[in-house]
Amino acid sequence: MSTELTLVRHGRTVWHAENRYAGVSDVPLDDTGRAQAVALARWAANQHFDVLVCSPVPRAVATAAPVAAALGLRPEVVTDLREVDFGIAEGRTLAELRVSHPEAAEAFVADPVAHPFPGAESPAAAAERAVGALRDVAARNEGRSVLVVAHNTLLRLALCTWLGIPLARYRAVFPRLENAAATRLRVPADAAAPPALLALNVPTSPAVTADEPAPTAGRTA
Repeated sequence: MSTELTLVRHGRTVWHAENRYAGVSDVPLDDTGRAQAVALARWAANQHFDVLVCSPVPRAVATAAPVAAALGLRPEVVTDLREVDFGIAEGRTLAELRVSHPEAAEAFVADPVAHPFPGAESPAAAAERAVGALRDVAARNEGRSVLVVAHNTLLRLALCTWLGIPLARYRAVFPRLENAAATRLRVPADAAAPPALLALNVPTSPAVTADEPAPTAGRTA
């Protein structure tokens, strides 16, 4: 019996609006992010979810809160769904890093897995903990539908690892998961089998997200 996981990136923050690496920093949702969380709750109320899971990082918890109220579910906080720690990049844009740490920035762009920012968590380690956490959530909720609120880079790393895509290409294959957008997986009961990607980056409120800046090659981790 398969389990359906719907992966959602948290709502926007001021740092994300400016394309700054937020990582594990406590950056609150901005007005758009709070509106996205409310819109996500409305969307979720028209779907079928049995379980709500979220990262412990406050912006993810805040995004999950209106969803929990709409669904009448208590969110389960899973520590291993926290965002990647970006080390020296936290709070900075890639453009700023190209000035302050040009060699580190260019090495990261060339291969973000082999050359993470100084002080950052290893992307391979982050991918391993993310997939482990998602596998565990799926195994504990076999046959159910689970909504997971987490983070842009963590979820992209998990998708690459789980779907068999070279991890070093995560920025190219998945340029960005939009704030509050939904990506859906069908996870088979056989733990050795990869999940099926049913949907990617589905907007949960086009009216709320339409004014966000369009992604560019240098955006986000």
